[in-house]
Amino acid sequence: MDKEGFRKYLTDRDQPVPEEEIVENIKMVERFEDFLKKSGKTLETASDEEFTRFSKVLIDEESNTYLNYAALSRYAFFIKNMDLFLPVLAIFDGGEVMKVLHERLGEHAGEKKRDEVLPKKNLPPLGMPDTEKMKVTREVLEKMERTLNPSECRKILADVAHGLPRDFRKGEREKFLKAGSVDAYLKQKRESAIAELEKHRDEGALFFNQYITDEVVEFVKSRPDVLSGERRGNTIYHTKIPYMVQEFLDTKDEKMKRYYACHCAWARESILDDDVDVSSDFCHCSGGFTKMPWEAALDQPLEYEMVKSVLKGDDECSFVIHLPEGVE
Repeated sequence: MDKEGFRKYLTDRDQPVPEEEIVENIKMVERFEDFLKKSGKTLETASDEEFTRFSKVLIDEESNTYLNYAALSRYAFFIKNMDLFLPVLAIFDGGEVMKVLHERLGEHAGEKKRDEVLPKKNLPPLGMPDTEKMKVTREVLEKMERTLNPSECRKILADVAHGLPRDFRKGEREKFLKAGSVDAYLKQKRESAIAELEKHRDEGALFFNQYITDEVVEFVKSRPDVLSGERRGNTIYHTKIPYMVQEFLDTKDEKMKRYYACHCAWARESILDDDVDVSSDFCHCSGGFTKMPWEAALDQPLEYEMVKSVLKGDDECSFVIHLPEGVE
């Protein structure tokens, strides 16, 4: 382990990591390095398989904290081991979803029904492999469907919105007022989204979990409904950008295309597993996330519809957001 180089990397950041956290980060990376030696691997050659086994150790001893996973992700990025960095990064993707679902169940359905569906003691641990997450999702959805009516299920799942805080998009209101209209606001959103993709492409930097190629940029440019959404009458038609766009474009296999399109760590693996079927109802969580910026921009709740979902066989996920009457 390059301790001094790692320390410099952590202290030279725009937001330097505190010394006490650096010490803990180094300890965790050293521990992972010792773990890897048993299988003849190094920090430079470790990948998803080794990380998954180490994560299980952390879960079993209840050391599966955000700080410990952050230490591994930081070091993996520092040494540019993307085969390790991306699996660790995936731990944080939607990591709060079930915790937030537990909270929303209590708020909307009451504590009694919440505990029938998802008691606190049954919350899945941070670091659980995606192949196990899908089973949790299936079980939770089945319990929700037995305990609540369809309208309640949809409302609760939409309010989870990928597990993000309700005020996550609060800055959108100011952007909308400055733009002056839905069309102007949407135009700015689109230009900003394309510019961000191009910046990541030009810098060779990760856009969340993926690298951006010219083909990816051209795909998004050719689809005004992707990433930012497209106005169609008094609605916004929004198609989710695939989770792994280049792989989505390259594959001819229909199942793999759906897999590469899906963003949800709590359901994606079910697409490849014939024995586990996760209902597309879970995609209402994504519906809530998709309408979130528009609700913030217009400062009011909005209705939406799920049009397509990879969990029900489509090759992409699309939602229609209904704009209020009279909006400019």
